[in-house]
This record gives sequence, structure tokens and C-alpha cells, in this order.
Amino acid sequence: MPRPLNIACLQTRPVPDMEAAIAEALPLAEKAVRGGAEMLFLPEYCGGLKSEGRALNPPAPAEGEHAVLAALKAFAAEHKVWVNIGSIAVAGPGEKIINRGYMVDPGGRVTGSYDKIHMFDVDLSDTAVYRESDTVAPGGAAVLHETPFGAIGHTICYDLRFPDLYRRLAHAGAEILTCPAAFTKVTGQAHWHVLNRARAIENTCFMVSACAVGPVPGGGECYGHSLIVNPWGEVLADGGDGSGVVQTVIDLDEVAAARKRIPSLTHDRDFAMPDAEKRDVA
Repeated sequence: MPRPLNIACLQTRPVPDMEAAIAEALPLAEKAVRGGAEMLFLPEYCGGLKSEGRALNPPAPAEGEHAVLAALKAFAAEHKVWVNIGSIAVAGPGEKIINRGYMVDPGGRVTGSYDKIHMFDVDLSDTAVYRESDTVAPGGAAVLHETPFGAIGHTICYDLRFPDLYRRLAHAGAEILTCPAAFTKVTGQAHWHVLNRARAIENTCFMVSACAVGPVPGGGECYGHSLIVNPWGEVLADGGDGSGVVQTVIDLDEVAAARKRIPSLTHDRDFAMPDAEKRDVA
């Protein structure tokens, strides 16, 4: 029997404050629900994003005081829809913040949260330097959201470059892997599509990755092209380079079908690594 699920990525623009973030997201959410969406996926830092120098500096109140979290919980309850809040910034330890994503059920209750593990500390050029760890405290635990449709492994943006995280989530039971992002335009043009397709193929899972689009207040630009990829690596939907709703119906039975054709998740083997001290690296 097919297991259909109508899903939608909300491809929002980076905005500097929570009020603007709510105004950006809710009309797209309304449109998706009118189109029959049962589960919504939002990008990384969908609660507001701006940059200051080499660091991202999103609004980051205490979790219980976050207006965007409250608004999306209320939307989920009003419309009886699941909402994956890709991530928002919340107050963290000391002077740092946490880049945290949430799953919200149709009653408006948070059923799980994930703190981004891998920090975006890169030098794309002499002028494009990013140090997420300057302001963000990393998480230390993988997260699997259990839903009536299936298990969803939650990752965020730079995590996409670390395949072992996705492998472990797939082995834990994930049928959908989500990677909400604010991928830069430079790295997105080079790597976004191939990495999402690779994670889907490697783990025979759906990849659902909502990505912000457009200029970041303070400097930088997000790539867009929110993707829905099936377990065979085929792109079912691509959000392009403008804000909007990226929506399709997926069949979760395709996961079992792909795993039957190529059962690579059952073929992992332990192996010995070369002794680094014996290598000639001169």
C-alpha cells in the first residue's frame, strides 16, 4: 500500500528580526496548507538572521520567549499540521547562542528539538570568512523525530558535509532526512544539489531540505533551491532562486523499495585504518 505524504518546504528570505520572520513565513505556510500540505519544513535561522563581520548574529531570546517559535506552534495547532522548524536561534550558555531546530505536532506541541552539531567555520575567500563558533555553542546529539508518517532525522546546514551523521540516523530508522539550511550562494552553487542527492542515495531515504534565499542583512547571500529528493536520488522539487512554497506528495513506501533494490544499509562493515604515524607525509 502506498504511504503518501503531502510535504512543503517554505523557502523564506533572511530577515533581521522576529516580527519580519513571522510576516515572511506565515503567508507561505497558509499557501502550503491550502495546497493540502500535512507537514511543513522551514529553513535554518527562519526566526531571523543577520550578519556582523565573520559571525552570524540572529535574534536569540530565551526559548520560552521566542515569538517565532510561539507563532509557528500556534499555526500548527490552528491548521492541524506538522511543522518542522528548521532552526531558530535561542539563548545559550554564557554569551553564546544555540542554533536549534524543532518538530511541532498538529496540537502545537514541541515533540523534539535538535541543536546543530557542526559549526560553519570556513574561509571561502579573503573577504568571505565565516566563524559560526564565535557566537554559537554546538550540539552533541543526533535527533530522530517520531511521527505517524515515519521517523525523520533532523540535521542543519553544514551538517550536510558529514555523511556519518546521516548514516547513523538511517540505521536508527529514519525514512526522511531533513537538512534545513542558509547555505551560502557560493557553496550552494557548487555543492548543494550533489550533497543532498548523495545523502539520499547513500541512505536510501528522502531528503527534504528547505533553504533560505536571498541577501542576508549585514552581508552574505543564501542560495535557495530548497530540495525534495527521493531515495533513488531523483530531485522531485527544486525551489529555484526566489521565495515561495516547494511542495509535492511523496510515497514513503519508496524507501523500502529502494532498500530492497540496493540494501547497502545492511552491508556496512568494520575495517582497520592505516597507521597515521607510519605514513610518509613529507
